[in-house]
Parts: sequence; C-alpha cells; structure tokens
Amino acid sequence: MPAADAGPGRLPDDAVDPRAGDEERVVESALRPHSLADFIGQPKVARQLDLVLEGAKRRGRPPDHVLLSGPPGLGKTSLALIIGSELGTSVKITSGPAIERSGDLAAMLSNLGHGDVLFIDEIHRIARPAEELLYMAMEDFRVDVVVGKGPGATAIPLEINPFTLVGATTRAGLLTGPLRDRFGFVGQMEFYETADLERVLARSADLLGVELTAEGSAEIAGRSRGTPRIANRLLRRVRDYAEVRADGRVTLEVARAALALYDVDDLGLDRLDRSVLDALVSRFGGGPVGVATLAVAVGEEPHTVEEVCEPFLVRAGLLARTPRGRVATEAAWRHLGLAVPRGGVPLGRVTADPSAPGSSSETLFDA
Repeated sequence: MPAADAGPGRLPDDAVDPRAGDEERVVESALRPHSLADFIGQPKVARQLDLVLEGAKRRGRPPDHVLLSGPPGLGKTSLALIIGSELGTSVKITSGPAIERSGDLAAMLSNLGHGDVLFIDEIHRIARPAEELLYMAMEDFRVDVVVGKGPGATAIPLEINPFTLVGATTRAGLLTGPLRDRFGFVGQMEFYETADLERVLARSADLLGVELTAEGSAEIAGRSRGTPRIANRLLRRVRDYAEVRADGRVTLEVARAALALYDVDDLGLDRLDRSVLDALVSRFGGGPVGVATLAVAVGEEPHTVEEVCEPFLVRAGLLARTPRGRVATEAAWRHLGLAVPRGGVPLGRVTADPSAPGSSSETLFDA
C-alpha cells in the first residue's frame, strides 16, 4: 500500500502507527514467519486454519477461500504468505484499490497456476465491476471476458485454474454480503497479549542480531498497543538508541530512555494521542465535544483524530464516544496526572435519550 494511504497527521513510519510504509514492508519481509508452526499468536485462527489446509492437502484440492479481518499490523499478510508456503504453491499479491477494472482482475486470474493463492489486501476497496467478476471466479473458476462495446459486445467464457483467494480487510463491515458469503473460512484477528508480543520480539531480536533482555522485551511489548508491527518497529528504534548511546544491549533502562526519546509513553500513546486527550481535558473540561472541534484544537484533520487516534484511545479506556460527542474517562485524567473532577466524569449526562422532551444531541463544543 502506498505511503499516502497512511493519511494525514502521522507518517507511515511513525512509532505507533499500525500501518506500514513502503520501506518498512521490506524490513518486515525478513521477519515474517514461513510456517504456521513459527507463527506466534492468534492461536484460535492458527488452529482452525491448520485444519483447513491439512484437509485440503489430504484431498489434493485447493482449500476454501479465506477471509482474514482485523486491525492493521496483526499478521494478515503473514498468514496469507504462510498459506501459500504450507500448500507449496506460489502467492500472487495485489490490493483492492489497485484493481480498478474487471479486465485487470481477469488478466490476473488467467495467469494463476493450479492451486495458486491470490492475496488481495484491503479487499473491501475493490471496484464493483471487478467484485462482480470475482463472484463467478470464486465459485465456478470461470470468468466472462466482454469483447467490444454496445449492442455488439460479446461475452467470452474463460476457464481458469482452481485457486484459493485470500482476502484481507481492516473493515469487514464494508464487504458486500455476496462477496463475504463466498469465503469458506473467516478468521478474525485479535490484538496480541503482552506475553505473545514478547515472543515476537525475542524472535525478531534473534533475526536482527539484537541482544534483548527479558526486562527490555517486556517494556517494549507493554507499549506496543497489542500489535506485532508496532512491537517490531519499536524494537528497531530502541536498537538504534542502544547502538549509538549505550553498549548495544537492549535493557530495561535503555528501552525506557529510547521510548521516552521517541515520545511513546507507558501505555503506548504518542504525541498526537496525548494532544487529543490534553485538549479534551484541559480545554473542554473532559467533554462532551464534537470531533471537528477537537481536531481544530490539536491542529489536525477530523479524519486523523477519528481514524488514527480514537480507536486505541477508546480501546484503552481513555476516551468514550457518545451521541453528544467525545468524553474523557477517569483513566484519561489520571494518565495525564490530573485530578478527576469532583463528582466524577460526566458520562451519565451524555447518554440521555435525545428524543426526550428538552434534551438535545448538541453541546456547546459540538461541531
């Protein structure tokens, strides 16, 4: 995915952005596991997928089409490559935004060998004409190529080799029903536990030749937002600090100093996250406040605040999204080192029924 897809506010190589830039993908390729036995985390998905692949190999047929959904950075691409490795077939990689016309997809499908894996990242962004072509290809291994235009157009049926489609999406709700129903296996990727992230870091440190202590690993894992991509990125940043300003060993003290330099705090919040919380608490009394007003207060676009910052802040219990706006929780006040307002956080008054007489869904700070 091009670096521009990272959107405003954060660059694709920012310390805690779960998305990857072009250069980082090159580094990630060297750290990816090549088999399910080496894949760390996602035990439920890994066990289910192992059964699907083993059954297909015993029958001598390609497995059902696979859909992997979940936030970025959790290993969807790694699992897609592992599927091809386990089956002993090649993997063709593309992305939904890159498939703009049905002809592009038809050409790609016609070049697949028997049993090959076609991996489409961000499959929910595929163009509608290409998606409709994909329906027939997934079910009947056939596509109709339209030659000509207007009344003289002719549809030529084209047989394609049996293949396995692996789709990855960060927003499964945007998939159309007909496309989602054609996947025989759906795996929901979950955020990683700290113990699993420590195992990921230990493996990555070994591959990178980094001397990583258990305490240093635990410190990095605890600030990685449950995301392996962020953990590996922080490891590389801490490694650079250790080599330049220490003896090369990643200890607890070195990890803390390096992460403080890169503005990543104990919970994994960076400068932008803390700016959002600080504006919500200090300028608007904890809310409720509209996202547009909050974005203006921190000098960012509303899309950046809503799509980049809020998901983790909500998951960490620092921010609540209510019908009347964003509200800082008690944990947010404590994390910023501020006293919780007398009487507690005003969450109760933002959940009133907006249809009740005298109530309103607007606030003074709503935009």
